[in-house]
Amino acid sequence: MEQNYKKHAMIDPLFHYVLAPLALLTVILGIIQIVNGFSISSLLLFVGAVLFFLIIAKLRLYALKLQDRIIRSEENFRYYVLTGKRLDSRITMKQLIALRFASDEEFPSMVEKAVNDNLTPNQIKQLVENWRGDYHRV
Repeated sequence: MEQNYKKHAMIDPLFHYVLAPLALLTVILGIIQIVNGFSISSLLLFVGAVLFFLIIAKLRLYALKLQDRIIRSEENFRYYVLTGKRLDSRITMKQLIALRFASDEEFPSMVEKAVNDNLTPNQIKQLVENWRGDYHRV
């Protein structure tokens, strides 16, 4: 699948279509059990469901945080290879994540523009002329 501005969001089917809905469903069922008749087993079901939901959410956040750190390292190295200089420390993580879609030819100038004009990630992605797909981010 070719990526571009309109088609670049990635979905992890196991997480988005199975784990997250299942975790939410178990929380809802736990609430229903408590409302229908409080018992120690309904309380345990609810607590277990909330823990399951929190674990799933936390695992997802860990994965995204790790991907952000990897992107920062990759793009910092890419900028250094292309320019011989380190990335401007004023660039935000969200800007850098958006800049990863820029081709090598436009990347250095887009970094400067993003920092100097304080561009949003959406503005950065709209300015990319030669889209460089990221097929590994979820």
